[in-house]
Amino acid sequence: MIEASGVPHPEVDLILVDGQPVDFAFVLEQNERVDVYSVRSEPSLFPKDRLQVDRFERFVADGHLGKLAANLRLLGFDVAYDQNAQDRQLLEVMAREDRALLTRDRRLLMHGIVRTGYFPRSQNGIEQTIEVARRFDLSALVAPFTRCLRCNALLEQVDKTEVIEKLEPLTRIYYEAFRRCPGCGQIFWRGSHFDKLAARVEEIRAKLATAA
Repeated sequence: MIEASGVPHPEVDLILVDGQPVDFAFVLEQNERVDVYSVRSEPSLFPKDRLQVDRFERFVADGHLGKLAANLRLLGFDVAYDQNAQDRQLLEVMAREDRALLTRDRRLLMHGIVRTGYFPRSQNGIEQTIEVARRFDLSALVAPFTRCLRCNALLEQVDKTEVIEKLEPLTRIYYEAFRRCPGCGQIFWRGSHFDKLAARVEEIRAKLATAA
């Protein structure tokens, strides 16, 4: 009945029927009052009967959320993302790898297999990132520049001598600290691109602090 009203079940954290908590399996009869609460609403109300987890650190994002996926990876979070993935593939990855589903497709969130997920309200990548960080309590877990933006693998520190043959001449001269992605082999250093990414991280952190 709740989903028939357009609300996906992962968005529902507490259901009261005539003032008493129930779960999704409860069968309605007649003339009952139903109150539905979203995640983090009225936290003192029946805290032991909540239906959703407060914190989740692994995600799969649908193909329309590329900026959100990149931002979460930039902050250090594990996000599976394939721009061309079909709905069935998203659900398979979600279930197999125990990930929360991020999508702006309400119907996809309504699949019974979905246990944890979120529908970003904004269409702006930064604002979506704020939403997800608040929903899944990620603020204290932010670890920028630890994950590859391209393939999601955790970066490893590497000695300059190991990658020097792959560096441009000026990069060899001016930079000494490097990280390498064990997944795709991309090499990272604090070049001109770093300042732009660092500014994005600070913008997100500032907005999270304000939102808190």
